[in-house]
Amino acid sequence: MTIKIKESPLFWPAKLKKDTLEVLDETLIPKKLHYIKVKNTAAAVRVIREMKTRAFGQFLVVLSIFLLELDRNKGLSEEKLLAKIRDIAESLNKSRPTFPFAEVTGIVVRWAIMAIDSGVKIRPFVKRNLQGYLESIRIKRLERVERIAALINDGDSILTHCNVSGELAMAAYICKREKKDVHYFATETRPYFQGAKLTCWELGQMGVPVTLVADNAIGSLMADRLVNKVIVGSDRSCANGDFANKIGTYQIAVTAKLFDIPFFALTQPSDRIRTGKDIPIEIRQADELIRFEEKKIYRGKVDGFYPGFDVVPHELVTRPIPIKVSENE
Repeated sequence: MTIKIKESPLFWPAKLKKDTLEVLDETLIPKKLHYIKVKNTAAAVRVIREMKTRAFGQFLVVLSIFLLELDRNKGLSEEKLLAKIRDIAESLNKSRPTFPFAEVTGIVVRWAIMAIDSGVKIRPFVKRNLQGYLESIRIKRLERVERIAALINDGDSILTHCNVSGELAMAAYICKREKKDVHYFATETRPYFQGAKLTCWELGQMGVPVTLVADNAIGSLMADRLVNKVIVGSDRSCANGDFANKIGTYQIAVTAKLFDIPFFALTQPSDRIRTGKDIPIEIRQADELIRFEEKKIYRGKVDGFYPGFDVVPHELVTRPIPIKVSENE
């Protein structure tokens, strides 16, 4: 790696410290950096359901809680420990329907079964594999940061909508160090305003210029040729290249196609689900849409409809920028 990359706090927002998993509460940024102390599976599920951390942070929580629970349950027999691991996996799988947590928890369960079949202890075997898996993911994410930076040219103007935690900001830092003149547009990303609160904040932390735009300004922005590239994240990918991301991504992809603007997606390839039509879309609570900072936006009675994600067909993607980690690494 030629340039030492300044790391965003959002790049690795969940860290194990002794008997506690500390999870960055992304809902409080930019007001403050606060880490939620998670000590068991129930607390981990709560953090995930309440969207205290976004997709990659939730992925880290899922993997890390197994490490935490393995240390909390040292006295269990091998049979009971396997049952415990299966119970943890089931609880995590039910936490959010759109997210492919079962693909990840299934790996951990298989490791536990492999340990029994091989006549070795579950706890050290699974811990060693989990730690290696996490380190491999970290390395590959850093590699993708460099690939993103290489994709960005001097003079580019980039639109982003819910990018993968930390990666675009860190790529922007590399571009800055390489003296590339690049500007970034971030959508508000309603109703949580993650673009306003997180993307703008972390790009600002890297010292790069960013402009906040309303979610419904995308058509005008592209028609006026104010952007020449789109880079977004993804929460779930399909075998045929379709993917799901934060609601609003689909309309950006359609508009980018209309104006012949390259559309890049940071993806986690998977063949577990065939096409975008097979992705279960999570419908969030109406209150998340009709309230802001615990206050109702409209005083009268009104219903709210908030699908958390939409699906982008692969035909609208110029190029996926994947990260893939083998469970055997």
